[in-house]
Amino acid sequence: MCFDPDQLVAFPIEEIVGWFKQSNDRVYSRTAPVAEFEVGRRFPEGTHKIEVPDAFHTVDEVIAVGSYPARTREDSACAVYVVYPQAGLVEVVPQKWFTASQYDVGRQWISRVTRSEDHRFVGEAVRVGKFLLTADGQQVAEWIEKA
Repeated sequence: MCFDPDQLVAFPIEEIVGWFKQSNDRVYSRTAPVAEFEVGRRFPEGTHKIEVPDAFHTVDEVIAVGSYPARTREDSACAVYVVYPQAGLVEVVPQKWFTASQYDVGRQWISRVTRSEDHRFVGEAVRVGKFLLTADGQQVAEWIEKA
């Protein structure tokens, strides 16, 4: 979602508290977004063309971690989704090391990923530890710190 900061409207704390108790919404704002798009789990491994609103075209890269549709306990349970808004592309990188047979998915999960200076993914997983991924981004090259 893209918001115009000059158009954001304040709201009373009572409204927030009541909203959190009763809502399943992922975002709360009294101001409508200027633009929005969503990258679903429907994409297989690889790079795919997507429609990205013009409001996002100044962004070079967005890295997100999300669930991935595993069919067996040996399949990747999550993936790194790298969105290139300027190019209208998403790269899906399944985390082949993170499977239900190796981890307690739901109790353990990859919480964040970024790029290292040499452009490799570095991340952290809840109750697992911090890691550096291999050049292809799918396996742990080394543990930086174990949980």
